[in-house]
Amino acid sequence: MSEIPQNEKVVRSRLLTSILLVLLALVAITAATVAWFSIADKAKVKTMSLDIIGDLDLKMDLDAHSTIDQYKKTLSFTDIAARIQQEKGFSMKEVPLDPVTTSDAKTFTFENGSTASDTSGSYLEFTLHFMAEKDMLVHLTSADSSDGADDGTAIVSQNTALPQAMRISFTADGQTWIYDPGMTDTVSQSGDTKTFGLPAASSMKLTENNVMFSLKEGVDKAVLVHVWLEGTDEACTDELKEAEYAIRLRFTGEDTSTDQENG
Repeated sequence: MSEIPQNEKVVRSRLLTSILLVLLALVAITAATVAWFSIADKAKVKTMSLDIIGDLDLKMDLDAHSTIDQYKKTLSFTDIAARIQQEKGFSMKEVPLDPVTTSDAKTFTFENGSTASDTSGSYLEFTLHFMAEKDMLVHLTSADSSDGADDGTAIVSQNTALPQAMRISFTADGQTWIYDPGMTDTVSQSGDTKTFGLPAASSMKLTENNVMFSLKEGVDKAVLVHVWLEGTDEACTDELKEAEYAIRLRFTGEDTSTDQENG
């Protein structure tokens, strides 16, 4: 039997390698499609609750004001739902979240790549206005307030997988901070976007991991907020269908006025 010429062996080897790479690409595409397919139009979150809490020297509202006494320490689900109904035209009580994904916390898309409108109810978009009594850095915190209330940041559901699939972003000053409950006390940075988690309430500390935007004494700052169900998260499956959940966000401030005076 004659031997196969060396150049023919090289051609065959390259051909087999090319075929293998194509097959691997097809497997990857199929896996991604199956992951999205398993949730598309099914894992809609039924109802939610959303409460936002600030410290005594850090307040917020859904509108800008001239003095801090016009702001609130707590914003309730009713407050936010009414504003979204007014601005976006849908009811948070009746329209469920759909699985979507985003690369910039600005444009959200469905599994088929089409863009989700901010008036569809598939995700939530609203603006929070913050004001502080002193210069500060604002952190998201899982710790409860000193009066013993159970009011630290948390996403709660009878479905234990749901919090892992939720995302909440805050955009201000050209930067975005994304809270990912599944990351615990870790952080990742990509350009102007920081994604972070929070430790348990008992071990919560204010660090670079959970710091977000800064505030100047008596100056309003508008922060754009998005809440969505991340369709590409492995926790986002059919098991979330019609789940109910509650979101509680608590913000606290790290005083920077003393540092500036001493500097």
